[in-house]
Amino acid sequence: MQTAADLKNLLTRIDRKSYPAYKDTKGSYQFPGYVLSIDHVQGDPFAAASKLSVHVRGTKAGFPHTLYQTACQRVALQDALTRRFSQQAEQASFQAKGSGHSGLISISRCGQEVLERTACQIDPASGDILLLLEVGFPANGRTINARELEKILFQLLPRCIESALFYHPSDAGRLQAVADLAEDQQYIRDQLPKLGLCAFVADGSILPRASGVSSLPMKDAVPFRSPPERSVCLNLPHRGRLTGMGIPKGITLIVGGGYHGKSTLLKALERGVYNHIAGDGREYVITDNSAVKIRAEDGRSIHRTDISMFIRDLPNGKDTVHFETQDASGSTSQAANVVESMEAGASLLLIDEDTSATNFMVRDALMQRVIHRDMEPITPLIDRIRALYEDYDISTILVAGSSGSYFHVADHIIQMDRYVPREITIFAKEEARAFPMDPDPLPPAKAPDFDRRPLPCADLRSSERVKLKVLGRDEISLQHETIDLRYVEQLTDREQTAALGYCLLYAQRHLLDGAHTLQQVVDTLDGMLEQQGLAALCERRAGTDFLARPRKQEIFACLNRYRGLKL
Repeated sequence: MQTAADLKNLLTRIDRKSYPAYKDTKGSYQFPGYVLSIDHVQGDPFAAASKLSVHVRGTKAGFPHTLYQTACQRVALQDALTRRFSQQAEQASFQAKGSGHSGLISISRCGQEVLERTACQIDPASGDILLLLEVGFPANGRTINARELEKILFQLLPRCIESALFYHPSDAGRLQAVADLAEDQQYIRDQLPKLGLCAFVADGSILPRASGVSSLPMKDAVPFRSPPERSVCLNLPHRGRLTGMGIPKGITLIVGGGYHGKSTLLKALERGVYNHIAGDGREYVITDNSAVKIRAEDGRSIHRTDISMFIRDLPNGKDTVHFETQDASGSTSQAANVVESMEAGASLLLIDEDTSATNFMVRDALMQRVIHRDMEPITPLIDRIRALYEDYDISTILVAGSSGSYFHVADHIIQMDRYVPREITIFAKEEARAFPMDPDPLPPAKAPDFDRRPLPCADLRSSERVKLKVLGRDEISLQHETIDLRYVEQLTDREQTAALGYCLLYAQRHLLDGAHTLQQVVDTLDGMLEQQGLAALCERRAGTDFLARPRKQEIFACLNRYRGLKL
């Protein structure tokens, strides 16, 4: 391994040379307290920034093992260090001058959720830290400005590293609070099934967001307060006594007038599958880890999915046990989303009437009189929602603002009144008696067939160069085939989308063989992420990309929306 002095001498030699001479800097260098690796050097100052990594021995970093002794604490500490480094890098960025991206120092930009990322990784045994970052190597035009890079690598970057990656006693309280919060959040998750709950919303939570484009909490918002009938008290390991609304397993209906907070509550529950940072307002909004938001998704592709539980006897005779289309309707897409969520192991569905296909959700009594059930190929969710819970142990939380039909099938009914929830189950059930449902029950549906076995793509397996691009949070492009993830609403970060792209590519190259089911493929991917981490996906990129871990449910969603999937 070379020394920091070797790097400084090298920079002196290549100063004012043509920009490609920066390639000579690639390698690892021992600095006081850490190793700096230059893993990839950009081709010119206007290209994507160079990729660097910092390696700090656990004995040098000095973080107490009690801060990362459990998986949830480790992820929380990694998140805290990433945020700390990001703050420092933002102040140091572009203090070195030049053309193009010269002087850039950047790392992952974390949102309100705490995600496992490649940006910062802590070895649970040794405490060793690996940090990934990007640096824009300075140039004047396309001529190397090595003095400005020396300023970055020997002045600005060491300050960021010292501040973020080494333990300081003055930070002890802040970091201990991060670890304690993570442990308390995990405690609530562990308690949900024991208490027969699928979600918990703490009293005092701030659910509304600042705006439609901001995930920050809204100022002066009404704090959440549980109705007494639904109140649950938990004794957390660190915070102690915490009260809030427990949502039991089964079918829960959230109703109320417009702008009273129904969808705001559901949105908080959607994101409750992730932990949140202190100050977010949703730190103690905890939802079943496997919960999936279901909606209509016109135009999506569907690959041999068994939607016969909801749709059968189509006029064109199309097979609904192995339903396939490149342009799904609202009802067929929502039916597929439900069945695919079952396949993905979801035990809670989150549904908003506003983003659902009306004919998939319910058929009112008048419509049933005019268009008899035998003439309608769609069996609405209202006729299957009870079986989903009783036969498959899948609960549902449903927001409804216009249809009262679900009063009949709901186990629990909550009214949102000016952002305050009220328990109205008994009242709503009594009112529903005046509007009886069709007494003729449907025959039970057969269990969906999940025996889908994806075939390999020869081109992707044999090609050394595959074009994989991530287009924000919403899209992946693989060999010019676009995977649209706009309506996979529980994706929160572009880096999760990037990881899904790598999951898809890895599956194509190693797992799709026609012998294994889609469930087995996704279980293998999820197990690999659990055991080996996200870097295992970057087999040909040396693990230098910024990725965030997606859930198993989002891996399923990505594969299901890949139009190039062959079954």
